[in-house]
Amino acid sequence: MRKILCSALLMLGAASAQSTLTVITHDSFSVDKKLIAQFEAANKARVRFVKGGDAGELLSRLILTRRAPVADVVYGLDNSLLARARTAGILEAYKSPAQSAVAARYRLDDAGLLNPVDYGYVALNYDRAYFQKAGLALPESLDDLKKPEYARLTVVSSPATSSPGLAFLLATVNHYGEAGAWAWWKAARAGGMKVTRGWSDSYYKEFSRNGGKYPIVLSYASSPAAEVFYADGFDPKKLPAQSPTANLFLPGSTYLQIEGVGILKGTKQAALARKFVDFMLSAPVQADIPTRMWVYPAVSGTKLDPVYRFAQQPDVKAVAPSVTANPQRLVDAWITQVLRAR
Repeated sequence: MRKILCSALLMLGAASAQSTLTVITHDSFSVDKKLIAQFEAANKARVRFVKGGDAGELLSRLILTRRAPVADVVYGLDNSLLARARTAGILEAYKSPAQSAVAARYRLDDAGLLNPVDYGYVALNYDRAYFQKAGLALPESLDDLKKPEYARLTVVSSPATSSPGLAFLLATVNHYGEAGAWAWWKAARAGGMKVTRGWSDSYYKEFSRNGGKYPIVLSYASSPAAEVFYADGFDPKKLPAQSPTANLFLPGSTYLQIEGVGILKGTKQAALARKFVDFMLSAPVQADIPTRMWVYPAVSGTKLDPVYRFAQQPDVKAVAPSVTANPQRLVDAWITQVLRAR
């Protein structure tokens, strides 16, 4: 009897373990808890979320732990990090049927290593009030931005640890070529441009809108809409004439970023992981994304909140395949040529 009871308890424990899905995400991930609860109820499972830092840090962690994966599913890797993830062999292919509703330009790869969930435009934002008070004209080009009068007003996130930072690096390399990009970065840093570890530090600590001293920040083209949405006294029926921040679409500074969800190799929850991938592309989640993570939903036809009138979808110059073929090589070169340069 004792053996039967022990066996039953062991089986119960195994079943319980199999019903838990671990999802690792970047720090900006957010989905309505009610939707997560519905997924759990429908699949008789528990979803455990682990924050893995900014997307660049997240990928490094996954590569370091690939022999003993820390999660079953990853959300937040993007088109600038996919090549490195593919080379590292950390993802298991699964192409969600829901991808059929995603426009071709937002699909990440044919194999389904990453299923597109959302997209956004990494772009420079500026604090309107600062420039109006200072009576300072806006820079009109990246060449202007590297000058001390603008460089000292600018904060960006590091390409080595931040996906927006990497996107911006790739944009500058695409615009100037490698040698020209290193020269631009050196000049901008010498002029006072600040480089932080991640987007959160740049936007919430260093940007002048949030108490910092830098009125130009690397963020997203949808960030001005978020500024309106989170403003005190926000009334969706009485939208203001303009956002307190605006985009600075300097030629060569903007990058189309596509984020995805994928299954990690080594998962013991493959079936449940596939269901979660499908869940992230479902209509309720796609509708929830725009005013939580402030990016555009990947599934075509998803309705946007009216506040998105303050967001913009700019025309972005296509990035040469040679630039995105091996982003880690460019990051390593940036560290050597810019960060450690004397």
